[in-house]
Amino acid sequence: MKRLLYILCSVVGLISHAQTALYNSGNLRIHENGQMGFHTDLTNDGVFDENLGLVGFYGNSISVSGAFAPTFFDVEFAATGSTLLNSSVNVTNNANFISGNVATFRNTSDVSLQFLENGFYTGESDPNKVDGYVSVSGRPNFTFPVGDANQLRPLIMQSSGAGTLAKCAYFFEDPNNPQSLDDAFSTGRTAPNVGVVSPFEFWRLESDVPTTISISWNERSNISGLTDDVNTIAIVGFSKSLNQWVGLGSTSRAGDLVQGFITSAQFVPDDYDAITFSGSGAPDVLLELDNYLVSANGDGINDFLEIPELEQSPNNELFIYDRFGMKVFEQTNYTNEFSGFANTGDFVFQREKGLPSGVYYYVVSMKDMGLDFQGFFYLTR
Repeated sequence: MKRLLYILCSVVGLISHAQTALYNSGNLRIHENGQMGFHTDLTNDGVFDENLGLVGFYGNSISVSGAFAPTFFDVEFAATGSTLLNSSVNVTNNANFISGNVATFRNTSDVSLQFLENGFYTGESDPNKVDGYVSVSGRPNFTFPVGDANQLRPLIMQSSGAGTLAKCAYFFEDPNNPQSLDDAFSTGRTAPNVGVVSPFEFWRLESDVPTTISISWNERSNISGLTDDVNTIAIVGFSKSLNQWVGLGSTSRAGDLVQGFITSAQFVPDDYDAITFSGSGAPDVLLELDNYLVSANGDGINDFLEIPELEQSPNNELFIYDRFGMKVFEQTNYTNEFSGFANTGDFVFQREKGLPSGVYYYVVSMKDMGLDFQGFFYLTR
């Protein structure tokens, strides 16, 4: 109680500067187990970076500004309109997306919701995520919880090493004439081996470390406007040096023309201004297997993912991905072990309770037969 009283007294001394915002020009700190809720804007021109408690942003629309980025241990975003970041916010532990978006301006990556070395997040969904830039410091692998005002459109990054900083934002805009940027990335400028480039959406990723990415498509991606063959979908990037779209390779792909995901080969993100999909190129040889139902409820019926074809191939590999392309399960020489629980994936929430119901994709490599297959299944509990 004394800790909470100390925080409240500090705040009272700061509010007198302005009636419409909390203005910090001194040294503000939340001790362990302390809690502070903001129902008004925060302007931070002082020290606010040694926090161990919980900070929450509540109400309709809240803004964060100031000369210095506050650093929070645990933070929850519950402003039903949005929490607008005019200056960056750092997270050292958990950011919980409860209600409304965290928004940044897309014309600059200088302001972001930044996750430091051990920072993570929970609660991301279509209505609750970052509508703008997310950054991560000192992490080789990270799933950026980015999207636009209406949809979560994450990008999964897997790097060869931990760079100093990586930043990502999603744009539901035409790269030929993006509303948020002064630059334009003409979809008519392509390398010879690149097919039709998407005019519907793109991502921007900043990192100087060799990286592979996974991105997903859904109904509004309008993949059928690019190709009628899912095996020709590719990831392309707008090269800064060549001033044209070039292929970024693919190591896995799953889905149909309505929804699915694809993983790139390794590239250096800083070499490219934008990343999106292309279609109508040369198809990859990837065969289809059946689609399945896995009802992991212990009733003895469809409790495991069973793929009969694998009985013919003892030397196989199975990979399972969620609808955004995050790998949640992998097994060498698979013999029906998957029962709805993840065995890999850095950001699987509440792993011990099992994966949530929904559509998942599997990719199978029958190494002794030289064949690769894909399919999907619906997981229910």
